[in-house]
Amino acid sequence: MEENGIHISLAAEQVGTFLGLPITNTLLMSLVVFALLGTLAFFVRKNLALVPGRMQTLLETLFVGILDYMTETLEDEKLARKLFPLILTIFLFIFTANLIEFTPGIGSIGFYHPDGEFSPLLRSMNTDLNTTLALTMISFFVIEFTGVATLGALRYGRKFVNVTSVLGFLVGIIELFSEVARLISFSFRLFGNIFAGEVMILVIQHFVPMVLPVPIMAFEVFVGFMQAAIFALLTLFFVKIAVTEPH
Repeated sequence: MEENGIHISLAAEQVGTFLGLPITNTLLMSLVVFALLGTLAFFVRKNLALVPGRMQTLLETLFVGILDYMTETLEDEKLARKLFPLILTIFLFIFTANLIEFTPGIGSIGFYHPDGEFSPLLRSMNTDLNTTLALTMISFFVIEFTGVATLGALRYGRKFVNVTSVLGFLVGIIELFSEVARLISFSFRLFGNIFAGEVMILVIQHFVPMVLPVPIMAFEVFVGFMQAAIFALLTLFFVKIAVTEPH
């Protein structure tokens, strides 16, 4: 949609192709996020010291706090250590993407199509439903796999197929539908919040370009942090539910 200079596209715009596959601006943005996190991890690993400095001490304190919280939630230190890299990566990946969304040039540098429509070269990847759905599928697979690996296929399956009573059978069906519904709720929650924030900022920039966008952007950074934390925490909590004995 484009009205009076405001360009809003629900779908990600294609900026090129690679081996016949379409390359979108949200895919390019995800590659930028991967590169940033990879570079950060490289330098953090390179500068680790036996006697930690202030920054290393801060990071270690944060990581130990997160791991302790996961251990307390899952009531299993071994499982918490296995899931710690995934939960932290999910949070950092989503939050980094939401944070650099407001970097100058993101959304404003691009090119015009022959029909006059403008397409940005980079666009926040969480405004693409394909990205949020892919993250949700990863989370969903980890939840189900962890449940099966911890309880065994038969005991885990009894959560959804219970023929001991009519009520138990109905509860199992509801549980099954709730598991599948996570694919929708996870992906649309993240997509909806980030996309709505981007649209709101575009509209405000168009009508009140000088002052108001700054506090709104600060608020959206907070929203981006909360959405990343919620996605990671919900993954953790649903893993806890998955590894709990059916009763």
